[in-house]
Amino acid sequence: MAIKTANVVARVEPSVKEQAESILSEMGITASMGINMFYRQIIAERGLPFTPSLQPKHPKALDEMTKEEFDQRMAKGLQQAMTGEGESADVVFNNLTRDLVEGGE
Repeated sequence: MAIKTANVVARVEPSVKEQAESILSEMGITASMGINMFYRQIIAERGLPFTPSLQPKHPKALDEMTKEEFDQRMAKGLQQAMTGEGESADVVFNNLTRDLVEGGE
């Protein structure tokens, strides 16, 4: 029994399509498979599988955050630390130092 399929028509910038399909190809995934995976994640999440947002141009200072924002950031940081997602203090310090030196020139 053949699996029924439906066509999806979407307009994307040629360079975006090319870059995305190149990455998918490296992963052994066709564009159709990638789109199907994206749609399945939308179904599983009952929404987009990521949070669209405008990132602040600079991190908020503690006195600019609500208690809820602070608690969310701390919870996210703890989760990242527990799963090994973060960078070592040495790497962060070196990056900050480099940014300060480069920014001051």
